[in-house]
Amino acid sequence: MSDRPNVLSIVLAGGEGKRLMPLTADRAKPAVPFGGTYRLIDYVLSNLANSGLTKIAVLTQYKSHSLDHHIAQTWRMSTLLGSFVATVPAQQRTGKQWYMGSADAIYQSLNLITDQDPDYVVVFGADNIYRMDVDAMMAAHIASGAECTVAGIRVPRSEASAFGIIDAADDGRILQFLEKPADPPGLPDSPDESFASMGNYIFTRKAFVECLQADAEDDSSKHDMGGNIVPFFVNKGQANVYDFTKNNVPGSTEKDRNYWRDVGTIDAYHAAHMDLVSVDPDFNLYNRKWPIFTQQAQAPGAKFTLRGTAEDSIVSAGCIISGGDVDRSVLSPNVVVDKWAKVEESVIFSGVKVGRNAVVRRAILDKNVVVEDGAEVGVNHDHDRARGFDVSEAGVTTVSKGGRVTV
Repeated sequence: MSDRPNVLSIVLAGGEGKRLMPLTADRAKPAVPFGGTYRLIDYVLSNLANSGLTKIAVLTQYKSHSLDHHIAQTWRMSTLLGSFVATVPAQQRTGKQWYMGSADAIYQSLNLITDQDPDYVVVFGADNIYRMDVDAMMAAHIASGAECTVAGIRVPRSEASAFGIIDAADDGRILQFLEKPADPPGLPDSPDESFASMGNYIFTRKAFVECLQADAEDDSSKHDMGGNIVPFFVNKGQANVYDFTKNNVPGSTEKDRNYWRDVGTIDAYHAAHMDLVSVDPDFNLYNRKWPIFTQQAQAPGAKFTLRGTAEDSIVSAGCIISGGDVDRSVLSPNVVVDKWAKVEESVIFSGVKVGRNAVVRRAILDKNVVVEDGAEVGVNHDHDRARGFDVSEAGVTTVSKGGRVTV
């Protein structure tokens, strides 16, 4: 233990998540449920914890009550060796303003770095689904001697214009950091691929603090990690890329070892859930060697009565399928599906009640939604819109928290 560097991990969890509305109407994006019993933030926190990085500050801002409550209930680590997961709201330590960007969020919380006195600072986002051994990235950062390391995932060059792109030399040194370039650079060893930034960074503490202080004094800066901080280190020749394909997580399969998904839109969020319930999913929730941690519902096991069925689905604790049929869907805890109801290709949050003869098709139902007997949602999109429900470009209907679906 004494040979390990002192590391402080900072998770940026203040995102508003406008593209995930209405799921983010009443909660921060990292607090959005994903995978039945988890929240989005559980994936990054589990990666850090499994990697042995257990000094974690979570910076919050937007509608953070649900997120704060979840972390307080779930992420209670032993303090014997100084481990903690602490939520840190915007404190206005530098003036009467909220965070003006991701870099400003850390600058306003510099006391965390001063208090912990780390050798290195890990800065990760809270919004994506993946498994990663962060300790391996840390080893690469230390070995490189660079002041900044950016995790990069290989994407087809034909699709790379949708991402922040890393142009790197053969030795991994970053030459340019490009935001959604029209002509993305290929990789030295694979011209048809580009490195997309995963939004995950490791910094050497002294250089990082100096950069944040300089950025705070620059009135022209947007105070953004990807837009300002990383380019600062690139221009110094002190930024390296970490190739995510070299990251090996215990228990991973050849199929899921390089999985990384941005679930920032309703359609991407729904599609990622449909992968979870496939026979051979790209992302394996059931890797016991690298578990995803969360607060498990204190509820009895899922119950199936009156010939209720679930096929190709995830059904969480406390659910009762009483004569209804569930197909290719993910059900959070304490969902009730009544007689002759059908739930197809849907994501159902906790406390939802689906009445008799109801139909739920390609829909996302937020917490405590009630679908009345005989009602339909996701079947007729014009009818859905007329009732005030959101319908995505791909035809996924979302019903807001506490909503009611009538006949």
